[in-house]
Amino acid sequence: MNDQPTGPLARLGYLAHRRARLLLVLATVALVAAAALGIGAFGKLQSGGFDDPQSPSSQAAKLLTARFGGQTDLVLVVHPHTGSVDSAAADSAGRELTSRLRGEPGLSRVVSYWDGKPAGLRTADGGDALISAHVQGSDQQAATTAADLVTRYGGDRGAVDVLVGGPRGVNHDVSTQIVKDLALAEGIAVPLTLLLLVLAFGSVVAALLPLSVGVIAIFGTFAELYVLGSLTNVSVFAINLTTALGLGLGIDYALLLVSRFREELAAGQQVRDALVTTVRTAGRTILFSAATVATALAALLVFPQFFLRSFAYAGIGVVVIAALAALIVVPALLALLGTRVNAWRLPWPRTVPGADSPAWGRLAGRVMRRPLLWALPVTALLLLAASPLLGVTFGTPDQRVLPTGAPSRQVAELLDTRFPGNDTSAIQIVTDAPVDATSLSSYARGLSRLPGVTGVDSSAGTFRDGTLLMAAGPGQTALGAPNAEHLTVTSSWTPRSGGAQDLVRALRAQPAPAGVHTLVGGGDAVLVDAKHTVGSKLPAAVGLVALTTFLLLFLFTGSVVQPLRALLLNAVSLSATLGAMVWIFQDGHLSGLLGFTPQPMDTSMTVLMFCIAFGLSMDYEVFVTSRITELHSQGATPREAVTQGLARTGRIVSTAAGLLAVSFFAFVTGKVSFLQLFGLGTGLAILLDAVLIRGVLVPAVMRLLGDAAWYAPAPLRRMHRRVGLSDEPAPPVERIPHLVSD
Repeated sequence: MNDQPTGPLARLGYLAHRRARLLLVLATVALVAAAALGIGAFGKLQSGGFDDPQSPSSQAAKLLTARFGGQTDLVLVVHPHTGSVDSAAADSAGRELTSRLRGEPGLSRVVSYWDGKPAGLRTADGGDALISAHVQGSDQQAATTAADLVTRYGGDRGAVDVLVGGPRGVNHDVSTQIVKDLALAEGIAVPLTLLLLVLAFGSVVAALLPLSVGVIAIFGTFAELYVLGSLTNVSVFAINLTTALGLGLGIDYALLLVSRFREELAAGQQVRDALVTTVRTAGRTILFSAATVATALAALLVFPQFFLRSFAYAGIGVVVIAALAALIVVPALLALLGTRVNAWRLPWPRTVPGADSPAWGRLAGRVMRRPLLWALPVTALLLLAASPLLGVTFGTPDQRVLPTGAPSRQVAELLDTRFPGNDTSAIQIVTDAPVDATSLSSYARGLSRLPGVTGVDSSAGTFRDGTLLMAAGPGQTALGAPNAEHLTVTSSWTPRSGGAQDLVRALRAQPAPAGVHTLVGGGDAVLVDAKHTVGSKLPAAVGLVALTTFLLLFLFTGSVVQPLRALLLNAVSLSATLGAMVWIFQDGHLSGLLGFTPQPMDTSMTVLMFCIAFGLSMDYEVFVTSRITELHSQGATPREAVTQGLARTGRIVSTAAGLLAVSFFAFVTGKVSFLQLFGLGTGLAILLDAVLIRGVLVPAVMRLLGDAAWYAPAPLRRMHRRVGLSDEPAPPVERIPHLVSD
């Protein structure tokens, strides 16, 4: 090349060519250091994190723990092998079990049927009885204690069988099942992805390049999670996003670089010049792609639940590290491989996947000839898929996400059907100061008159319909403390139903006794608070994503119309995906096939799926727009830019999307429904975007916009020239034969 490019990315390309071995040695040292540090991440990460720590229900739980030893979160259902729970053998086993549980250092507030045999802790036929307790410690400590208790006390206990449930039992069963589900999913996805990689790249050597990026991204992010896990709460589920995105982005970025490198070699460039052109063009695409994905995941930092924030930590880390590895390690490997990048070619492909795909160009050409004829049916289909969103409801995970045979789910169903009036699902109310007997009685009477309330227990007695039903017994007097009062409210509403949530709001609206402040907790209150937290933070998160995406795409394209077009099409695609998930998981279609129980959409998982799907969609948006923009800047007509841009990126996007979708679809083989929701929804969003949005709606909208697609006010055009990170322009556009013809 006579006039060598001198921009920052071009200089990086020259550096990779001159110092390839040094860069690979440094990358290997960094990888070994990250792996040594990152292996300790597993011991730093935590389960839970679904609740807002500042919400009223979380504050109520903390106050109950501090002043009353905590609320019931572990329930054991004891079932005798023969006879009733009052038979001699069952009675002896029940008393022994109660005694051993009281001796456990991690348990408090152990309440057993065999303490006086109250009727409320026994089924009417005597076939089952209850023991309940509170598991002490932080979430992580309590999870570890609960896992140990389930292992040691669940199952056959001689004369009785024991099922362990309650919130801690559900969390244990969900965590255990997810570990099995993810192992199965990865056992399916990883070998299949490796096989598809070889087919996608057309040679064994080229197929190994994404693995280098993926391994560096995964272990580098593990090291980041180790550091963050030492400083703050980080969810253990961040590990799974790290592995999925690390390999997925490795495939995306390596496929883009390798295909461009092959394209430049095929055009007659020497290895050095082909490498510089590749880094200068595809490298710029990777930078902007990584920025859009990272900003989409950064929106999760808006939410206070550390479950969601953890995915931002992992997602941003894996995106940044994958981009750096792609821009440094892959060019260095390409410099050493040169034309040997095609070594160990598969014998049957006539063309190398990732090269020009005239089929995609011809599709774009047909769409652009009749844009409305193509766009209207596709848009109608996507809007039809989105229509179930009109009836969406949201919830939080409970035992119904588990298979019907899970012990904790069986316990929950027994409590609902065979233990009427049990208070394990009761709404909890706690005061932050003592209350005199008269004021407490008046307050409890008022609560008992609310619609749906079947009883209010307090240290002043049990109230129903505004009257004192029963004077305070030993169980009720324990609800009073020198510095607080604890009331439990049972109702006729199904837990987590709309009526139960309205009751929580009504309880909070009741005037508190003079001089004290009340906090309302329990499962229904947690749901109300979760929906409020997510709903109040969602506008800020969506606004952050939209604004940063607009700015990045403007800097990338120099147009203010292109970002708006991308955001609009992305909104249509994601709405269709979310609508399909409502139709399946909330309305229950395909429940028999997938083996789940229909229920409201998981609030946290829906937000997570939205952010990840949005980021990956913008990843492919940048891939396609990069070549269209490049061709347009070289003087191609709008029609030429779109058709040739899709011809040169269509196969890359569809191949990368297909490979990544495989990883997410593998989650559908699991048995935890919110994991199935996440996998199916994210995989579907990727495919919809790659095929219908990129293949049909993008060329249709570009044709309708014409030259207006590249509009920007003069001041913004000048700003773009200064900060748009564009290296020297490439040579004039070279048309793909037989692709563009009017």
